[in-house]
Amino acid sequence: TLVRVAREIDLGASLKLSKGESDAGSRESPTLLADACEAVIAALYLDGGLAVARPFIERYWNPLVEEAETPPRDAKTALQEWAQGRKLPLPNYKTVAIEGPSHEPHFTVAVSVEGKAPAEARGRSKRAAEQAAAELLLAHLWDQKRG
Repeated sequence: TLVRVAREIDLGASLKLSKGESDAGSRESPTLLADACEAVIAALYLDGGLAVARPFIERYWNPLVEEAETPPRDAKTALQEWAQGRKLPLPNYKTVAIEGPSHEPHFTVAVSVEGKAPAEARGRSKRAAEQAAAELLLAHLWDQKRG
């Protein structure tokens, strides 16, 4: 949902990126958009407190919560439930790379489920990368189900 909100407010257009990153299409990177959206919420909260952050959150998340058929779950939990529902082993997460300086690492994580192609994603923390990878794999599985 962070990515969806970031796209709705066209947050990618406001990101300061190197020419190479911009040319590579990083303004549409789900990981960067989610991180930027989190940063916007944090900045609103730190600058003006909950009174300032709440209207932004309510404006963009209330419609998403209302349209959701089921309560929101994190992607790792949803992927685990998907695998268990099909009597498959639990998803396997593997750290593929850690890049950047030690004070600001970026993690690349791959997730696989038996019999399915793995998905790989980056994040500013191992947990964020795992969530992003699980989200990508779920999206791929959902596309396969529809197609």
